[in-house]
Amino acid sequence: MTGDHYFTAEPTTAAHPREVQFSVAGRDFTLASASGVFSADRLDPGTTVLLRKAELPAADTTGPLLDLGCGFGPITCVLATSAPPATVWAVDVNERARQLTAMNAERVGAADRVRVVAPDEVPTDVSFTQLWSNPPIRIGKDELHDLLRRWLPRLAPDGVAWLVVARHLGGDSLHRWLVEQGWQVDRHASQKGYRVLRVTR
Repeated sequence: MTGDHYFTAEPTTAAHPREVQFSVAGRDFTLASASGVFSADRLDPGTTVLLRKAELPAADTTGPLLDLGCGFGPITCVLATSAPPATVWAVDVNERARQLTAMNAERVGAADRVRVVAPDEVPTDVSFTQLWSNPPIRIGKDELHDLLRRWLPRLAPDGVAWLVVARHLGGDSLHRWLVEQGWQVDRHASQKGYRVLRVTR
């Protein structure tokens, strides 16, 4: 056993490379993955619901877009291929996840439009037209709230955030908390026990 989690900055567990295959909006993806990152063996159910039920950016969307907690990069790669003019910022604390996302951006031909960075490397003057996240619920409620307090204000005035949260892990209470913080929140969809939340100013 190791102490690694998907939110560990520098995983020490052996990488054990593998590939993950999935389809979104008629496109097939085969992405590199490895041990020590979130849902290393498959596209996790929450991200699957998010990418199926949220409104993917239009082909002429320019961004910048944010994938918060990018893991090995499935959301980043879907956003980058859905909106070729957009710049996608892929943010994760996990160094191995960032390396995989950069590799996968190259696989889908979007390396020149994807910025893979640690959280503190995002310039303070960048605001996002869209924020996408399957947020790391297991870091704890206080840490999750701090994460959202940090990143949701980075939305552009007319920006939108798409979040997916399992109902049994507090999806409805997170909805209420976001409203209490002054955000406009719409439960856009529910599927397989997950809530897809559309968050705006």
